[in-house]
Amino acid sequence: MEVLRPQIITIDGRNYRKNPIQEKTYQHEEDEEDFYQDSMEGADEPCDAYEVEQTPQGFRSAVSAPSLLYKHIVGKRGDTRKKIEMETKTSITIPKPGQDGEIVITGQHRNGVISARTRIDVLLDTFRRKQPFTHFLAFFLNEAEVQEGFLKFQEEVLAKCSMDRGVDSSVFQNPKKLHLTIGMLVLLSEQEIQQTCELLQRCKEEFIKLQELVDRVLERFQASGLIVKEWNSVKLHATVMNTLFRKDPNAEGRYNLYTADGKYIFKERESFDGRNILKLFENFHFGSLKVSSIHISQRFTVDSFGNYASCGQIDF
Repeated sequence: MEVLRPQIITIDGRNYRKNPIQEKTYQHEEDEEDFYQDSMEGADEPCDAYEVEQTPQGFRSAVSAPSLLYKHIVGKRGDTRKKIEMETKTSITIPKPGQDGEIVITGQHRNGVISARTRIDVLLDTFRRKQPFTHFLAFFLNEAEVQEGFLKFQEEVLAKCSMDRGVDSSVFQNPKKLHLTIGMLVLLSEQEIQQTCELLQRCKEEFIKLQELVDRVLERFQASGLIVKEWNSVKLHATVMNTLFRKDPNAEGRYNLYTADGKYIFKERESFDGRNILKLFENFHFGSLKVSSIHISQRFTVDSFGNYASCGQIDF
């Protein structure tokens, strides 16, 4: 990492500098105290963008968070919460596991409440990034014409390239699940799913050309924190072949790399030689369809039509 160009983390539209630290692998919850120490580098910079309420007892701020992330604010034996409370002279109330609600911060001094809120937001953002993707935004491509075109593509590839290393029927996508991916999501509660539906509905008012539409949608979701910013523009793509399909027909590419507690999964994969496929089928026409809706699809699910289950959508 360049010293003059540190990584920037965006949380609720605010930017925080992430100072370079030695990378560590954390296997158990008992390591979270050390992780907290590393994560709080630069977290005490004042921020006036938070909503802080003055009360007869002092000051108060509340942050909504899915219950799945509460344990990372509490820490082992409550050590993380105690450390934040001690260093910021605040009191932090966290709902019980499994109960949705707000994390409430109270204290005698406004700056202390803001400092605690900043630390909690950094922790929530950090551990959210470690969660496996649960949903994705997509245009469905499962019209009959496109499915037929895909099956023709599969048939011709197997007829002309089956002698190439690793090329067989197991690497092809299920035609009923063909889609154009806009972005991957981590939605950890029903409230976040509802927030995603409402945000997508607001995006509908600004739709224009397809590329401009998806870029605008990406901007909105990145600003909300529901999509981690990795690119400035969407590279629309549809997966037609993937070596992960060999062992698991429901596998979903590079996004299937982490367990729920953030541990990395290494899966040895058998590659295939795609040079002839690219040469022979670079201009293959799969068909045409009218893009009429964007779906919030849930990973590892199947609806009655064989596609991914949709949690919400907007129609144009």
